[in-house]
Parts: sequence; C-alpha cells; structure tokens
Amino acid sequence: MPEPTAPFRALDVARIRRALEESRFSDVRYVAQTGSTNDDAIPLLARPDAAGATLVAEEQSAGRGRRAGRTWIARPGTSLLFTTILPLTVAATDLWAVPFWVALGVAEGIGQAGVPVELRWPNDVYVNGHKAAGILCVSRVTGATAHVGCGVGINVTRPHNDALSGIEPPPAFLSDVVPGIVREFVFGEIMLAFERRLPSLERPATVARTYEERARLAGSPYRVRLDADGSELDGIARGLGPEGTLRLDVGGTEHQISLADARRL
Repeated sequence: MPEPTAPFRALDVARIRRALEESRFSDVRYVAQTGSTNDDAIPLLARPDAAGATLVAEEQSAGRGRRAGRTWIARPGTSLLFTTILPLTVAATDLWAVPFWVALGVAEGIGQAGVPVELRWPNDVYVNGHKAAGILCVSRVTGATAHVGCGVGINVTRPHNDALSGIEPPPAFLSDVVPGIVREFVFGEIMLAFERRLPSLERPATVARTYEERARLAGSPYRVRLDADGSELDGIARGLGPEGTLRLDVGGTEHQISLADARRL
C-alpha cells in the first residue's frame, strides 16, 4: 500500500511562473480555496487580460464532474485543480473538440513526469486501471466564436489511507507510479503541452484522429450507461463520430453515443 503523504506543502507558484515565462500560459493565479475554478473562470471569459490565464486552487468546495450532482473531492496539497482560459477563440461549432485536445495535453504532460496514462472516452484519464484525472470545460459563445475555460482535476499525491474510505471505485494517484512526484513539474509540463498543441485547435478533425489513436479507441470494448434513460450498452468502439460522439458497434449495429458514462471492458 502506498505510504501516507508528507505534511501539506502549498503549490510553489513562483517556480511554475518561471518555468512558463516564455509561454502564453505564464499567467498563473493561485488561491488556497475556492468553490470551483470553473465558476471563477466564467466571468473572465472574453476578457483580454485573462486570455491564457490559469486559475489554480489547493482546494475546491464545489468542484464537480461531468454530470450534475457529482463532486470532485481532493485534500489540499494532494491534487492539481485548475482552469486554463484559452488564449484564442474557438469556432462555436468546434467546441466539442476542446475536451479531447485538453486530454491530449494532460496525458502528454503527465507522461513527461514518467507516469503512463490511459485516455478513456469521454473525458477521463486513468492510471493503472483507475481514474486519476477528469476534464470539464466551460465556454462563452458570442456569435460564431467561443471563449473557453478548460477545467482539470488531477490526483497527484496519495493522501493518508483513511482519507479515501468510501470512495468507489477507488481513485488512482500519480504518486502510485512515481513516489515523490512534484506537482509543480507536472503542472508546468501540461501547460507546455498546451502551448505546443495550441495550433491544432484550428483543426478539430486532426484533434479527433489524434485522440482516437492516443486512446486506442477503435476496437476497444466499452460499456456505456446512457444519460437519457440509464440503459446500458456493451459494444466495440469504432472511433469518434460527429461532434465527438462515440461510435459504438453493438451486435453489428452502430450507435452514436453522445451523453453517457463509459467504461472500457
């Protein structure tokens, strides 16, 4: 069983800013606690002085998941909880591609820290078969374009064992693979990956194809529970369809799955 964490240490924001000083993502704004970094980002969307800014918190009292009523629980000092406001606008018709773009950047950054990750449709990052990170984006659409905030929660350092009791399925932490992993390094590498991948946001089809390959989507068995009625389908993923839907082959019939919980079998 992993060892308990060291005493709480606040994120070294100065170190992160130095690492990103030549990047469009160098504006890192830190608070100890907030309700939700996504909620904090919404009023800043479309403000020129917030383009490229990242809002980071040690703790969220109202962090949430993809579906209403789900929360993201993280003890201070154990996670990376942030929302990055993209420094450019995205075509409103291409908003569906942004979460996949974010997932690619998060996977690349975590990989630089030596932790192999697995991407799972629609918005999850897994380590050793358990969820280690989630993605939830917010946007403000004006006409044909949108300003976007990319919300990310990553379990980095495993807390004391009793802190996770009652959470099912049990989450994964990056420190399970790399003990002593440094949050500042992971965060900086993710931002640098965002920087490198920024031009691809103008090519949503390329983002989709890259995500399909990185997630090994085609040919993977998936079980989905539909948001609409809670029914379950088992099938073989064939890739991403229009607007990021999961193309799921169920007994020879292809379904386009848009809103659902999914589990790779």
